[in-house]
Order: sequence, then structure tokens, then C-alpha cells
Amino acid sequence: MDLECLWIIIRTVTHTEATAGQATGSILIRHEGNTPRERSACGWRDRLISREDVASSPAAWAHAVDIDGAKLHFHKRSTELYYVLDGSGTVSLDGAEHAVHKGSLVHIPPGVIHGARGRMRVLVIGIPDIADDDYFEA
Repeated sequence: MDLECLWIIIRTVTHTEATAGQATGSILIRHEGNTPRERSACGWRDRLISREDVASSPAAWAHAVDIDGAKLHFHKRSTELYYVLDGSGTVSLDGAEHAVHKGSLVHIPPGVIHGARGRMRVLVIGIPDIADDDYFEA
């Protein structure tokens, strides 16, 4: 996958029942390279859908992260999905190391102490978010 052409499209869903052709939430289209980039606890991240989109009520937040010295941490509220876009490494889940590579998907429920090592680019989906107030070092 050409990372410069990665497009993230997430259509948010509310508790209201939708009918065909009538969206109940916002539609967001983002192009990697046109979003804020910052240092995070896991490496460098591109905020594809994040805190600046709260007013649109997205169903999830999405960051593309270049793993670089990810610290062990956990979340009390959020579930995270890691999808490895490129590269390989390991993901630590409650002390157990798991090898991952391009195409791997990892489901991380709230409360699981986790981190990642290696040279990889990971799409991180946080449900409902990846907010700073839900990050706790282990």
C-alpha cells in the first residue's frame, strides 16, 4: 500500500436509525500528509481523525503511527485496533510478546498493558477515541 495515498474514510454512526441516502452522522475524508503530525508515546503519529474532529462525533479516532520506542501503557476506556501497514516488529500484550508484520491486526481491549517494538507503520483505531486523558503508563 502506498502510504502517501492512504485515504481514511470513516462514516460515523449515531444511535438513530439511518435510511438509505440519509446519513445520521458526519462523513470525513482525510489524506495522509494533510493532517497534523506529532510525537506520541508510541512514536510519530499522523492524526487522521482525532481531537480536532470531536464536533463531528466520529465513531472512532484513527492515527497512522511510525513506531519508535513505544512505552508500555494501557487505557481504561478505549479499545484499540492496530493494523500494520508496513514493516514488522512485536506487540507486547500483558507481558506476552507477539510477532506482527504487514497485514497483521491486533485487538487491544481496555485494561491490557501494551506497547510495540520494531520498524513499522501502524494504523491505530481507538474506539471511542485515543484521548490523552485515557493514557496511563504501566
